[in-house]
Amino acid sequence: MLRVAVIGSGPSGVYTAQALVGQEAVPDVEVYVLDRLPCPYGLVRYGVAPDHEKIKSLQHNLRTVLEHPRVRFLGNVDVGAGGLDPRELRRLFHAVVYCVGAATDRHLGIPGEELPGSHSATGFVSWYSAHPDAAGDSFPLAARSAVVIGVGNVAVDVARVLARGADELARTDVPQAALGALAESRIEEVWMVGRRGPSQAKFTTKELRELGTLPGADVVVRPEELALDPAYGDSAGLPAVNRRNVEVLRGWAGQAGGEVRGEAEGAEVGAPGGGYGKRRRIHLRFFLRPVEILGDPVSGVRGVRFERTVPDGSGGVMGTGQYEEIAAQLVLRSVGYKGTPQPGLPFDAATGTVPHAEGRVLRDGAPSPGEYVAGWIKRGPTGVIGTNRPCAKQTVAALLADAEALARRPLPDDPVAELRRAGQRPVRWPGWLRIEAAEAALGRELGRTTVKIADWPGLLVAAADGER
Repeated sequence: MLRVAVIGSGPSGVYTAQALVGQEAVPDVEVYVLDRLPCPYGLVRYGVAPDHEKIKSLQHNLRTVLEHPRVRFLGNVDVGAGGLDPRELRRLFHAVVYCVGAATDRHLGIPGEELPGSHSATGFVSWYSAHPDAAGDSFPLAARSAVVIGVGNVAVDVARVLARGADELARTDVPQAALGALAESRIEEVWMVGRRGPSQAKFTTKELRELGTLPGADVVVRPEELALDPAYGDSAGLPAVNRRNVEVLRGWAGQAGGEVRGEAEGAEVGAPGGGYGKRRRIHLRFFLRPVEILGDPVSGVRGVRFERTVPDGSGGVMGTGQYEEIAAQLVLRSVGYKGTPQPGLPFDAATGTVPHAEGRVLRDGAPSPGEYVAGWIKRGPTGVIGTNRPCAKQTVAALLADAEALARRPLPDDPVAELRRAGQRPVRWPGWLRIEAAEAALGRELGRTTVKIADWPGLLVAAADGER
């Protein structure tokens, strides 16, 4: 029997477990999927926007894997600083596959970034997704204007949640405290800003189009900004997604009859007035590079100063020395993720990944027996959810090639008992099912659908409820 630990129960971890138990070359494989959280599914549970039910339904597929007879889910197991280190894991398992993702967001590196009211989009997503680490977080939704810096799918999600009505979100699993705060939100203007042009934006067309379907928000684009993009006039040479994005933006610009859609002529940037009359407006801005977040430590953010950029002819942009300020009391940066060092493992700070060869962890340039990586900690924060499947298969192929030598090493009989002796309190699959039942009951009590439990004590009490 080959016993493997997979660290992380998001898509990369579950796809790794699936590849291990689904292959026939080494039939006797037992997989333990360990997660720091008492709940499985990683970013599918804690990163997908609550109104994206189709993507969230991927949990059903992941669930099938975690209920496989040779897969064991163990939540609430801390690996890393203050928890289990790689040496202890290697004592309990023949092989360990780290699927820990890219845990932190990138910073802008500009003055004012740490002012009150300036946050990461990652933190905002964790808050409305009920991540227990975000319990108690708050955001200045009494603000009238919010700036989202970035033009990827996370930025679109954040802008959409800010602009969507709370009555629509009440039909989702968004936690009750976040729903209440969003219901009282006074935000009228949401600005999503990118330093490059529309043909280089990272959002997908489906996500972009959703902004135009919100019943309580208008979309505002500036034709003159779109026209700065060399590919805007003739987008035929662009990749399909980028071309469709440009076409959607061109359509919105055209609805304004050549004027800024919804923008009153001569209005102060960030000021109310003009437009189509819906409660909120989403402004899509391009060729603006943030140079400073304005405000002070007492009153917090009051705006963002941007420099106008133009294409440099080599796929990048350059500054023009022209500046613009957008008034805002909330700033959310969404400029990508990065991996963080894993205690006891080698780490490449330049790439934010663990050095590896086809998934085998490299220590001093040589493969480390029994240590592997998959997912973002292996390749960096790139690709979509499905990209994790071939990534996991490559790592599993390397592991299976090493299996005969790995399986010779004797192990303790019961890894769960050993984990408990090491101070861990694992939440097994029945505990997770009790959390699910408690969230369904909470939803019924509140007259909603399932509602997530948003704090550590609540999750752990629910997991242990009725356990003997």
